[in-house]
Amino acid sequence: MEKRNRLFSCLLLMVQLCLSSSQVLRIGGIFETRESELVSMDELAFKFAVNNINRNKTLMPNTTLTYDIQRINLFDGFEASRRVCDQLALGVVAVFGPSHSSSVSAVQSICNALEVPHIQTRWKHPSVDNKDTFFINLYPEYTAIARAILDVVTFFKWRKLTVVYEDSTGLMRMQELIKAPAKFNLKIKIRQLTPGNQDARPLLKELKKDKEFFIIFDCSYRMAAELLKQLSSMGMMTEYYHFFFTTLDLFALDLEPYRYSGVNMTGFRLLNIDDPWVASTMDKWAMERLQGPKQESGLMDGVMTTDAALMYDAVFMVAVASQRATQMTVSSLQCHRHKPWRFGPRFMNLFKEAQWDGLTGHIVLNKTDGLRRDFDLDIISLKEDGTARGIVEAGSRLTKRWIKIAVWNSYRGMNLTEKSIRDKNNNVTDSLANRTLIVTTILENPYVMYRKSDKELVGNDRFEGYCLDLLKELSNILGFTYEVRLVGDGKYGAQNDKGEWNGMVRELIDHVADLAVAPLTITYVREKVIDFSKPFMTLGISILYRKPNGTNPGVFSFLNPLSPDIWMYVLLACTGVSCVLFVIARFTPYEWYNPHPCNPSSTLIQNNFTLLNSFWFGVGALMRQGSELMPKALSTRIVGGIWWFFTLIIISSYTANLAAFLTVERMDAPIDSADDLAKQTRIEYGAVRDGSTMTFFKKSKISTYEKMWAFMSSRKNTALVKNNREGITRVLTTDYAMLMESTSIEYISQRNCNLTQIGGLIDSKGYGVGTPIGSPYRDKVTIAILQLQEEGKLHMMKEKWWRGNGCPEEDNKEANALGVENIGGIFIVLAAGLVLSVFVAIGEFIYKARRNADIEECMSFSAMMEELGISLQCYKDTRRRSRPHSATSSACMFCQPKRTTKREEVTRDSSI
Repeated sequence: MEKRNRLFSCLLLMVQLCLSSSQVLRIGGIFETRESELVSMDELAFKFAVNNINRNKTLMPNTTLTYDIQRINLFDGFEASRRVCDQLALGVVAVFGPSHSSSVSAVQSICNALEVPHIQTRWKHPSVDNKDTFFINLYPEYTAIARAILDVVTFFKWRKLTVVYEDSTGLMRMQELIKAPAKFNLKIKIRQLTPGNQDARPLLKELKKDKEFFIIFDCSYRMAAELLKQLSSMGMMTEYYHFFFTTLDLFALDLEPYRYSGVNMTGFRLLNIDDPWVASTMDKWAMERLQGPKQESGLMDGVMTTDAALMYDAVFMVAVASQRATQMTVSSLQCHRHKPWRFGPRFMNLFKEAQWDGLTGHIVLNKTDGLRRDFDLDIISLKEDGTARGIVEAGSRLTKRWIKIAVWNSYRGMNLTEKSIRDKNNNVTDSLANRTLIVTTILENPYVMYRKSDKELVGNDRFEGYCLDLLKELSNILGFTYEVRLVGDGKYGAQNDKGEWNGMVRELIDHVADLAVAPLTITYVREKVIDFSKPFMTLGISILYRKPNGTNPGVFSFLNPLSPDIWMYVLLACTGVSCVLFVIARFTPYEWYNPHPCNPSSTLIQNNFTLLNSFWFGVGALMRQGSELMPKALSTRIVGGIWWFFTLIIISSYTANLAAFLTVERMDAPIDSADDLAKQTRIEYGAVRDGSTMTFFKKSKISTYEKMWAFMSSRKNTALVKNNREGITRVLTTDYAMLMESTSIEYISQRNCNLTQIGGLIDSKGYGVGTPIGSPYRDKVTIAILQLQEEGKLHMMKEKWWRGNGCPEEDNKEANALGVENIGGIFIVLAAGLVLSVFVAIGEFIYKARRNADIEECMSFSAMMEELGISLQCYKDTRRRSRPHSATSSACMFCQPKRTTKREEVTRDSSI
């Protein structure tokens, strides 16, 4: 049959040569077929390229391209050698294929011996002593691929990753990355897939257990398709994982089942599908494939793989080189004669000099080794928006499924364009639309509570509270749906001595949940293992305790309006004013009067302000009662007026404050602050076990809080409670103080009038929405929370859930005793008045003394001191009038000329 086919081909060629004067060039293709496919993809691309070249009359106007195809089994090098010899005997200008190394080496050695170009489109690692001068490979050079992988890792700023390779060639492609840790501070783990076994789930299970979220897979596209299915079954197709595939055919895989999973998937693409000609060619390929045999599973219908595109470009390279070839004849070559093709070297040089913009970009070959070194690779990432429908327009479908985030050139490196940055912002990892998120939370009033209903509720309808309203608002803004789940162990999240976490924090670390919407406090230790949004509520730690018992007014409660200091100062003021009044009244001459007004010649004078009377005058004014004593002198009246003003203020203040003290119950609180708790041991206190409040005291370096933590840690079984409900019960039933968040205390005290907040805030912190580290949801949730805050919805939600039935309002606050800071000014006024009265009294005394000495020229100092001494005698209220001293006194103080009136002279003359 094969001989008959060859004979038919020769006859057909002779007929064509007779009917046309155009030249016919034959190329040979050796293709390996798998058991699962009737025709290989390379063979289909080979024929597709030949047909397109023959249709294009401008590319080879006087030349017709024909082919000879030979099919062999995989890894059959002997059969490959025999087939290539048959093709060379027919006369071919180039040999294409096969693809596997064992067969390639056999074909390459024959082509080198007979000097016929051998063209390859699969990856091949050239040896150091490569002597294959008639070898051409359009597949990108392996060292360039290795540098591209390293640049991608650097671009994503990965610091920890795992490399999973399929065979030993993968280590060659990873050599640049493997050598990078010393330079780029990378932590790399290298794992190999089990050879010959497509079940990679045991390995994937280990990667998931070790929390390896950044993984590079070096494998064929067939294995990549199987890996994606197994990753999906393992629950690893989530937004927290980032998979990078080195295969150039990642874009051709059917990824429709994973597009809305949120997974980050990146790869290389050699095809330049942005070119309209490339897109048109791929559409033609798709139309032909739909009419032919079905393609392999895992690939999109009608898509062209990279190997097929490289085969297409390789065939076109023959046409481009043939354009420049003149007077070239094809000879029949025999393998056993070792006579090479005489036009082989010249045709080989034409290949290396040819340049062509093909499906895989601009093609330029290295003239020394025939490898392709200058090429562009698109860095593509899976995106969610846009759904590909139908089976045509393959280029358009690929554009919708993938976004080009960068272009890597083998010489210029990475190039990130503005368009790619803009499109990257619409990537699946930054979008929450059409996504169902798992939300972990904890039962805590009023944040999350079971909804009361006479019907059986399921799903999210089982719960209500502040956090459920917050979730609803976030979902309305961001467009996601959610499923609320209670945390398994009922804990918020704390670290044990081994560094292991529990509660909601653990579920976020293990990616069991996407969000933690609960009264979860933002702390330093939690921020190191999970991410938080901006706080949706600000609060602090305070003390929850029973309201102090009220005390009724006592027998001596009338003393309470004034502080003990004020009572003491009033008593001292009364005594002092009485003494000053006594001294001034005795000193001033205007308080001395004749007790016998009917006897003007009497020398006896009297003063009513004795020490006892002066004290009685002060007490009478203080009691708002009068006395029979009335000051006459200006100085004493000043003292009396100031004292009356003082008593007016004191009595008015006392009366005003007395009513409050007699009607308001005074609260007898055993503690007023955290310092009071730390100083005693009678009242037990504690917090929720493994909560942020406990962590605050555990990590605090402040002496008071260290002392409190030492007390709590010494009584862990009794001081630390399981949850807030247990702590509230203990506060109500025992002598126990609960350290908890101020917002929770506010809610509880609104519904239980026997509880209250003691003291102020110990610290300041906030509640935030928790996400796993690196979650793409955090920034979106933060923006939504800020929007709710600006719109006032957070405040309205808090008012809704914190408002309770309310406790009776206390109209009168507890009255405080008046102290010096309240009425101290009146004492200053009193002191100023006393000083003024002293100076007035001295003036009065001097003035009266001068009047008494009007018949003398002067008044002696000794006489004045004698008068003062008599006046200050405490036990006498009467004395004799003083007589003027002789004018010849040696101690003359105040001297003045003697002036007499006419009435005095007449009286004197009559007496004579």
